[in-house]
Amino acid sequence: MKSCSVLPENYIQRTVIDLEKDKKAFWFVNILSLVIAALMVAIGVWAVPLDLEPDSDIFVLELLLPLIVLLAGIFAYIVLHEAVHGVFMYAFSRVRPRFGFKLVFAYAGSEAYFDKIRYIVIALAPVVFWGMVLLIIDLFCKGIWFWVFYIIQVCNVGGAAGDLYVTAKILRMPKDILIQDTGTQMTVFAPVQEKREEGS
Repeated sequence: MKSCSVLPENYIQRTVIDLEKDKKAFWFVNILSLVIAALMVAIGVWAVPLDLEPDSDIFVLELLLPLIVLLAGIFAYIVLHEAVHGVFMYAFSRVRPRFGFKLVFAYAGSEAYFDKIRYIVIALAPVVFWGMVLLIIDLFCKGIWFWVFYIIQVCNVGGAAGDLYVTAKILRMPKDILIQDTGTQMTVFAPVQEKREEGS
């Protein structure tokens, strides 16, 4: 079964994954995100110690530009993360995705129904793509500029905790499922299991 714009007649709703309403999942994902971020920061401090000289006359000016780039980069990343979700949603379905903001997060959603493999690609595409881009940038950066892009990388990987959680759940489901992701919740559909005739 490939991705489609209309749910097949023999498919029914199986479950709904809603990380906003499911408080247990909500807290698990947020704690996982913090753990990932803490581990990455610890690795970064060990690999590239941040050496600041607060007594320098130009200390404030040296920090101002990197701070502006960092804040702008984090905002841009949030938008670009969802853009990658949307690009793959459209590529797999030819159904135009929709984008929006809800409370403190952005989202990309689609009315299309995606098969298991394609949905996992959609879920993981941003963290993989931007992870590679940020890794390449950081390889050429030193000092405080390494940390500017490394912190964005921390946001990339730590912020993908929700995508990783959903992917883990989807992986345990049957291969013939279809998933509709409206941006705020994921609905999983599965084919109706026809009962065998008696005596067969």
